[in-house]
Amino acid sequence: MLPAMLTLLLSGLAAEQAAPAYQPVQKYDPKRDAAADIDAAVSEAKRSGRHVLIEVGGEWCVWCHRLDDYLKAKRKLNALLERNFVMVKVNYSPENENEEVLSGYPEVAGYPHFFVLDGDGKLLHSQDTAKLEKGKSYHARRFKRFLTRWGPKRSAPSRRRRY
Repeated sequence: MLPAMLTLLLSGLAAEQAAPAYQPVQKYDPKRDAAADIDAAVSEAKRSGRHVLIEVGGEWCVWCHRLDDYLKAKRKLNALLERNFVMVKVNYSPENENEEVLSGYPEVAGYPHFFVLDGDGKLLHSQDTAKLEKGKSYHARRFKRFLTRWGPKRSAPSRRRRY
């Protein structure tokens, strides 16, 4: 009996190790396989009941870095993003324009640019992030409205938070 339980326990541990947890793509890397990254994000979104937020940009993009800094500083807004979305960064640069992957989405007017997908990978929205800007940063209420509107619909009402 004991060897059978030990075998069952070890096989369960091996199965857990065989399927590593989703690792979000948090940097623009021209060497990454954007299609595989998006597929992994869609799978995680489906599993976790969230949507996918694809952020197209590059290390060369000043506004992309401003967005990163803004979200680090706005913890409640970042928490809303993480609660509603699986985020994946897709590189666009001279080294790799990711033409094949990006050809399946609407045209990008500027960077960074967001595409929102549901848990099945269906495009829900294309967002020019310039509409979320304020001065040389981002506008908290507009950003919150975007994250709430395009995140998955929740049935339970939540308290209003100030961002």
